[in-house]
Amino acid sequence: MNLLRTKTIEQCVSDTDEPETRLRKSLSALDLTVFGVAVMIGAGIFILTGRAAATTSGPAIVVSFVLAAIACGFAGLCYAEFASTVPVAGSAYTYSYATLGEFVAWIIGWDLALELALGAATVSKGWSSYLLNTLQGFGIPVPDWFAGPKATIDFGAFLLVAVLTTLLALGTKLSSRVSLVITSIKVAVVLLVIVAGLFYIVPSNYVPFLPPTQAVPAGTTDLFHSTLVQVATGGAGTAFGLFGVFAGASLVFFAFIGFDVVATAAEETRNPQRDVPRGIIGSLLICTVLYCAVSLVVTGMQNYTKIDPKSAAPLADAFKAHGVTWTSQIISVGALCGLTTVVMVLLLGQSRVLFAMSRDNLLPRTFARTNPKTNTPVYITITIGVIVAIFAAAIPISDLEEMVNIGTLFAFIVVSAGVWVLRKKRPELPRKFKVPAVSVVATLAILFCLWLMLNLQVWTWLRFLIWMVAGLVLYFAYGARKSRLAVAEKVSR
Repeated sequence: MNLLRTKTIEQCVSDTDEPETRLRKSLSALDLTVFGVAVMIGAGIFILTGRAAATTSGPAIVVSFVLAAIACGFAGLCYAEFASTVPVAGSAYTYSYATLGEFVAWIIGWDLALELALGAATVSKGWSSYLLNTLQGFGIPVPDWFAGPKATIDFGAFLLVAVLTTLLALGTKLSSRVSLVITSIKVAVVLLVIVAGLFYIVPSNYVPFLPPTQAVPAGTTDLFHSTLVQVATGGAGTAFGLFGVFAGASLVFFAFIGFDVVATAAEETRNPQRDVPRGIIGSLLICTVLYCAVSLVVTGMQNYTKIDPKSAAPLADAFKAHGVTWTSQIISVGALCGLTTVVMVLLLGQSRVLFAMSRDNLLPRTFARTNPKTNTPVYITITIGVIVAIFAAAIPISDLEEMVNIGTLFAFIVVSAGVWVLRKKRPELPRKFKVPAVSVVATLAILFCLWLMLNLQVWTWLRFLIWMVAGLVLYFAYGARKSRLAVAEKVSR
């Protein structure tokens, strides 16, 4: 069994012309940028900033965002070069198949399934809670059994996933238009909050900018809830200080998850060599600026020691502390819009990754068939929608953001290594976008992402390893024997 067999770039591209699995090229650089902003700007900008400032970083949370953005930036450059060289659906999965071999590609595809499906289910439950709070805030009664944390079956989350799955099945261009409208609303809300918050900033709240390191009280953190770095070094649990800034970066990294989804739509882009790099880098820059601005406003309006880390709306709380209550409903609407587009783009990315794996016969090929009218992979889109809807509606999902983080960081490491390998193996390939100083950028991307992974909890690592083992069992039971390359090898013998 040849685990290192690779697909050539030419083979990856030629597969996109097969009639029964062809996708429609309808997206532009603007569409891709909107997708990137849509998936990154969610409720995290209203919630995560306050939580991380209160528990790990203090006012230096802005530095945590910058560190997370740098890690994403280095990885984003690698994604951009790959997308300009291999404009095929599947993102990191496809890139790995062309450089590091089928076995690594499967691991990455399985890893992305964890990231995107779990992310979509988690965010849709958050959307349901925000829907309940928003409607009740406007005086519209909603029964507890319909949506929110008290619901036994979360019909709100189920309904959201069902509607968005239908939109994606009807066509990617239609989805991008809906995403553009909703994203415009939520960005406008974010800008309004930033501008309004500037008038209530108290400079003394930024002092100390980097709070001194504090030991976590004994019994608060056990072995499984300590970071891997703490376990490896024998260090006690700490908050704030320099290590708090790094821990904060690992936490807020969740806010940047999704820009890599832009690369999954490369095959549906009219000019992928030019537009995909623009979409990836442009959306990452826009979101970094917005996150840093919001974090400065939150910690400037309210001292980090007074921010409630358990609050579902720390930004609204900061305004309330100054007697400004009109922002609560606006922030709720912005968060609701934000979460809607996040779920949509995560579902899009998930369907395209599994579509690419099915086209390679690592999963049943039926899932790779596209609708002749819309040229969308309807079978896999509906299947994923049903699974995510059931998870979101019936399974309580909490404290799993780190599971999404570790999956994404692992994919970033593989892509960063892969772009370097492809430069060595196929230097003659035309590249519309090239990573400057690729050896330096790829190495920094790997080191940054690895460091962030080491700052995640032991529980997260254990769950991740269990998921990977399950994926290996499925690969050796099905994909390793059924893949197109495996079948071709048997025929050639």
